[in-house]
Amino acid sequence: MTLKKPADFRPFVAHSHPKIANCQGLDAHQHAAAALTNPIARDHIIKPWSQLDQAPFVGVTTDGRVVPELYRLEGNGAPSEAMVAAASNLLGHLDAAQRACLMFAIDAREWRRWNNTEMYLYKQGLRLDEISAPSREAILAVVRASLSATGYDKTRDAMRLNQFLGELVGNTRVLNEWSYNFSLFGTPSTWEPWGWQLMGHHLALNCLVVGGQMVLSPLFMGAEPCYADDGPFEGKRLFQDEEYRGLELIRALSGAQRQEAILYHSMMGGDLPPGRRQIPDQLHLGGAFQDNRIIPYEGVRVSTFSPSQRRHLWHLIAAYVEPMPAGAVTARLHEIERHLDATYFCWIGGIAEDDTFYYRIQSPVILIEFDHHSGVFLANEKPAQFHIHTIVRTPNGNDYGIDLLRLHYEQAHGTDRASGSKRNSFQ
Repeated sequence: MTLKKPADFRPFVAHSHPKIANCQGLDAHQHAAAALTNPIARDHIIKPWSQLDQAPFVGVTTDGRVVPELYRLEGNGAPSEAMVAAASNLLGHLDAAQRACLMFAIDAREWRRWNNTEMYLYKQGLRLDEISAPSREAILAVVRASLSATGYDKTRDAMRLNQFLGELVGNTRVLNEWSYNFSLFGTPSTWEPWGWQLMGHHLALNCLVVGGQMVLSPLFMGAEPCYADDGPFEGKRLFQDEEYRGLELIRALSGAQRQEAILYHSMMGGDLPPGRRQIPDQLHLGGAFQDNRIIPYEGVRVSTFSPSQRRHLWHLIAAYVEPMPAGAVTARLHEIERHLDATYFCWIGGIAEDDTFYYRIQSPVILIEFDHHSGVFLANEKPAQFHIHTIVRTPNGNDYGIDLLRLHYEQAHGTDRASGSKRNSFQ
């Protein structure tokens, strides 16, 4: 399939658009304060998040019950030594007050407060646009040491496209390349568990490492627009593979399989049931604060796929695990492969080249979602190919590596949970 430029976003850059007009002249702190008084943000985003934040962690499941014994402690090639070296270098750049802001207990609830909005509501960790350039570079070095080259480039491009969006709408004090928060959890170590989180607009990475084993989820990446057509980041573009490989897969299905896979043909209205599209995640189900979401399997089961169809699926899944370093990618793919016959693929929307769509890949050990979104800062009321959200989760209790933490503390310390204050505990 020939890659093409997505639809033109320029007609939808409107400074009279309420979301743009309302944030003019505000910095990130003022913009967040204004959100607390905005009925839509307050009642449909902030209040539900606050309620979900109070629930003990279970994990994404299909019926509310965690499938046991899916995960095991075994090295997967995580670059632990390089990660620890980079984190130690970062700590050496910071003063005591900054380290206190940066560091949390390994089981701190702050893990679960990531979100992908521009609203600076959760002031945890260090804000990249509020620290020195050397400290910022030291943070990026931790991220770089933890990811593949492709994963690091995608992360940085999401940040750069956020700057591009800020320039489009005239407020780089809220939307810029550095409007992200970074936190450390636990103490960097090559044997004890620790991790980091980078979160902000259209980006949230949660990385936990136990010895030589890594978990990178929840992992959210998005962009509005998903490409830059001028300026210093001209030519940057995200999610071509996730978009086109998804189309290749749905087109590769037989008529009967496609009928099973396509849940609804409309992204908005039409045959889409009321309530399926929601604020703020639109068609996504596994977004921010949805750590305990019950998501039943839907669509076509991969056990019915031919070898050729499985190759298309595998090619698509690879686009979502490639942010991990090579060894961890191989191990993750093996883990996914063990449950391939219990994997489901579903679709909402059209399948023509210019259509917008949502799809989900779901198994006991992975949840992948792709969604074309309507405008937030741009004025398009309908979903468009130039605004994309993607998410990867590890269902049945291993987001944030929590099941690995449980196993580690059972096996290494004879306890059933990480040490840490009850106030901060996931449970």
